[in-house]
Amino acid sequence: MLRGPRRPLWLLLLLLLPPPPGAWGHGGHARPREGAEEADSAGAWPAFQGLRERLRAAGALSRRYWALFRCRVWPASCGKDEEAPARPLGWSLPLLGQQYLDILTTWYCSLQDCCDSGDCRIVNNFTGLEADLRVRLHGQHLARELVLTAARGYLELPRPDKALALSFHGWSGTGKNFVARMLAENLYRDGLRSDCVKVFIATLHFPHPKYEDLYKEELTGQIRKTQEHCPQTLFILDEAEKLHPGLLEALRPYLERQAPEKPRAESPRTIFLFLSNLGGNIINEVVLNLLKTGWSREEIGMEHLEPHLQAEIVASTDSGFGHSCLVKENLIDFFIPFLPLEYRHVRLCARDAFLSQELLYTEEALDEIAKMMVYVPKEEQLFSSQGCKSISQRINYFLP
Repeated sequence: MLRGPRRPLWLLLLLLLPPPPGAWGHGGHARPREGAEEADSAGAWPAFQGLRERLRAAGALSRRYWALFRCRVWPASCGKDEEAPARPLGWSLPLLGQQYLDILTTWYCSLQDCCDSGDCRIVNNFTGLEADLRVRLHGQHLARELVLTAARGYLELPRPDKALALSFHGWSGTGKNFVARMLAENLYRDGLRSDCVKVFIATLHFPHPKYEDLYKEELTGQIRKTQEHCPQTLFILDEAEKLHPGLLEALRPYLERQAPEKPRAESPRTIFLFLSNLGGNIINEVVLNLLKTGWSREEIGMEHLEPHLQAEIVASTDSGFGHSCLVKENLIDFFIPFLPLEYRHVRLCARDAFLSQELLYTEEALDEIAKMMVYVPKEEQLFSSQGCKSISQRINYFLP
């Protein structure tokens, strides 16, 4: 636990000081003193008094900045009287000073944890997650509702008896990795860079079947180490359909339900995300048929997709995922379908790509980018075959 302030921080806090009110005229130019000639004739004593008052006020404001900074970084050392430090007369906390205070706090807390209890890496910002899923995720009303409900419900349990396992299915570019990143960003202070989040890509981390035993040791070792280090962990397994059968079997102990009387050795809260293209074709087929019969996209529910998706996963002969203990023993809590994206969703992705780079765009540019994508089936040309993938690269064609 951090014991108290470090003297060099005073130097940083002094940089936050704004000029006193009235010290600058309009346009940032120094304003001449009123009655300068009279002051000179009256002697230096009034000027000295004014300087002393300014220094006293500056010291008071500096103490205010320090109190605010200390309350942020060391909450336990912040007494009731310091929660709202008194403002020196004639001074206020300007917007620029507030921004500097935010920057300083972020910088300091990036070097070490800034709280005395709990785990500062964990934030569980469900309000932010809900906003991100609503504003940034396009065309995925089912994933938006299921992910938020499942994550919040699980993490608010006082003592969960198993890990939460979510399996994302759909074509490439429909938002599976995007949602996984949103979860990491809103559950952990450092997002995907957090020590409590681990990402495994089947073809990158476990490419060779002959090293399956070695991979099992590495995977389970990483899980154990992370759970010992963090009270809440997130494991993302991308290209899950390409995981070797032995690796899927090795995950069973971490996903099984624990008996109440049996002490749980691993982390009390663990989320596993499995990301897979498996089942994407049947999802697209069901959605297309419903749209043809007059259903609107938003009317499509889990009852229309879940039975077909699970049957497709189990029947797949190209992957061991559907034949693994995770599926056969119902260790996956939710199979979440990601629907194919239409032209209007691609336009929204293009708009977001421009905005993320703070670039201006036109409606014509959004149409041009959307038209660059390939749409299927051949007759209807309704769904983008790549989803929103490569959109961020395509906007480069429209830069001045």
